[in-house]
Amino acid sequence: MAVNGMQQSQESSTRNGVQALEMAFSGIVRCRQDVENTKVNLMTHYKGSDGGAFRDLVTAWEEKADIILTNVQDMIDTLNQTLTEHGRQQGSSNEAINQAYSQSDAVFDALAG
Repeated sequence: MAVNGMQQSQESSTRNGVQALEMAFSGIVRCRQDVENTKVNLMTHYKGSDGGAFRDLVTAWEEKADIILTNVQDMIDTLNQTLTEHGRQQGSSNEAINQAYSQSDAVFDALAG
């Protein structure tokens, strides 16, 4: 029973991790959209070297945000894959238990006559 409780706890923790990462991903996307909107609004007013420096700054930030988004998505995918594997293992364990139960039933029936 303790093992099953531990498995459920780990599964729950993994699901919570996925949810937290998805929330972080959404937050980063929102920030990125805000930065893009600000860039569009300010670029009409910035001219010359300060406009170019601002554009370069925002472009560098967007590139870093893209890397972070990719890494967060990779973590989400990995955790989801872990949950899928856990489900497969759980199914295999249940199948093995059911087979062993059937075998023990057959042995008992044979012994009982």
